[in-house]
Amino acid sequence: MRRILTTLMILLVVVVAGLSALVLLVNPNDFRDYLVRQVESRSGYQLKLDGPLRWHVWPQLSILSGRMTLTEPGASAPLVKADNMRLDVALLPLISHQLQVNQVMLKGAVIELTPNTEAVKNSKAPVAPRENTLPQAPEDRGWSFDIAKLQVADSVLVFQHEGDEQITVRDIKMQMEQDDHYLANVDFSGRVNRDQRDLNLSFSAKVNAGDYPHALTATLSQINWQLQGADLPTQGIGGQGSSVQVEWQEEQKRISFSQLQLTANDSSLGGEGSVVLGDKPQWTLNLHSDKLNLDNLLSQSNPSANSSVNQQGQSQPRQQRPVIADSANQPDYSGLRGFSAAVQLKAGQIMWRGMNFADVDVQADNQFGLLNVSGLQGKLGGGTLSLPGSLDARRDTPKSSFQPKLENIQIGTLLKAFDYPINLTGKLSLDGEFSGDKIDADNFRRSWQGKAKLSLLDSRAEGLNFQQLVQQAVERSTHVKAKENLDSATRLDEFSSDLTLNNGQMSFNDIVGKSPLMTMEGKGSLDLVKEEGDMLFNVRVLDGWQGEDKLVDILKQTAIPLRVYGKWTELNYSLQVDQVLRKQLQSEARDRLKAWADKNQDSQSGKDLKKFLDKL
Repeated sequence: MRRILTTLMILLVVVVAGLSALVLLVNPNDFRDYLVRQVESRSGYQLKLDGPLRWHVWPQLSILSGRMTLTEPGASAPLVKADNMRLDVALLPLISHQLQVNQVMLKGAVIELTPNTEAVKNSKAPVAPRENTLPQAPEDRGWSFDIAKLQVADSVLVFQHEGDEQITVRDIKMQMEQDDHYLANVDFSGRVNRDQRDLNLSFSAKVNAGDYPHALTATLSQINWQLQGADLPTQGIGGQGSSVQVEWQEEQKRISFSQLQLTANDSSLGGEGSVVLGDKPQWTLNLHSDKLNLDNLLSQSNPSANSSVNQQGQSQPRQQRPVIADSANQPDYSGLRGFSAAVQLKAGQIMWRGMNFADVDVQADNQFGLLNVSGLQGKLGGGTLSLPGSLDARRDTPKSSFQPKLENIQIGTLLKAFDYPINLTGKLSLDGEFSGDKIDADNFRRSWQGKAKLSLLDSRAEGLNFQQLVQQAVERSTHVKAKENLDSATRLDEFSSDLTLNNGQMSFNDIVGKSPLMTMEGKGSLDLVKEEGDMLFNVRVLDGWQGEDKLVDILKQTAIPLRVYGKWTELNYSLQVDQVLRKQLQSEARDRLKAWADKNQDSQSGKDLKKFLDKL
């Protein structure tokens, strides 16, 4: 055992002595010009090293530099700036005074992908044909540098497309290892901060750079992301992803992805897509989802969770995030002008404002500000809905137009979702066309216009029982009795009306309602902003009477005017039973007197009565 330890100590002393001698004999600054030439010959970039190079022998043999910059040919600013650079080198080649770099490490680097750091082409340089069918030379393939390992720590990436806002990625940590066939393993993590939001992103990737710079393919796995900040849900949005195939094509400036499997909170998203980069990117997306819970992804309260609080009207306004000064005067939806897109989305389940949609199918395309939703279909409860339309955001004031078509949708679900304090249920069918500016519930209340035909099946309006109101009023004025009815709601088997919306005023015309107990006709209006209304109905109660048969028959044929008005939460009503009954009795008495006068028209009494009736 003692001999083994002695041998190991001797070997350690020899290694330390050899390294010390090597460090003393080889000056790392002798490689400065070599490094600059190699970088320029392999990539065309200009490498600049400030300060002397020095050795670092533990835990591995390395060359340390001070501040370094890497600049593309003709660029006005460096592509890469770093406070420190470390080159891990092989020991044996140094004996023959050769430099073999195994790993490059950058610490505190700033990588700028901006117009100022882009290469400027020589106008006198020959231009290659767009479609070159000649085989590539070996030196034109693969990475533009030949390094086995690259490590980046505590660094920043600044990305900016010409004319767009800067995107900054901070706290970058990246480890890359590649083999002789340009197959690389990459581990990355970083944080993107923009508009008071933080996106933490990490992933692993297998990269094939065998055809770089013409093409680059990668398989991303172990994707983890978390988005938090202003105008987002309190818990933020986060999830995982795996096995996403990504490809870059240089000639077309095209990024495509496939086999996307991404989660976001309790939602999932998959599919494929591509984007052609340029002054105005062109997107193509074909996505699918088993479940999208928009209530858990968008910054809005779930009305079903706090309905008791919202019964006084609209949902409580959330605190708005501060507006960035540069974007304060930007027109609504102006971001749509900067790209084109064709999107198709199929979702098995979408949850929004407490509503659970099923079998949703969306087809939409955007042509630089003209958004056309050619198809938006789905199921809600036991009904179906379709909502095609368009949004024109090419001018400062947007214009929206939609043609909703609903069949057998529970109206109570819609009223609750949009915080209307109207206690009404029934199967709603609607066919109409509406137009306005901004697409949101508040603007629909205030500034949209449109017309529609609507109908309700098996409706129930809580709070006022029209049949009961009429019968109670008749009981107070006559000897007719009504059957006991403890129901506090108005029930109708069928209800239909023409609807008109004009800047918050919703008018109803040609109202017709039917049930075995009653029929009604009427008209009226609702103020969506003030949440009040004024409706006038003519109600005929067909059943539930007790008492004199002749008067009951009269009542069944008599329409009683009923006015319902006031705040939706504090409705008032008025009935004109006495006047109607008086007119009805007067009409009945006149008809009987006229019949007697006609029967006795030859007598003086009959003639006198007829003259009297003619004067009335």
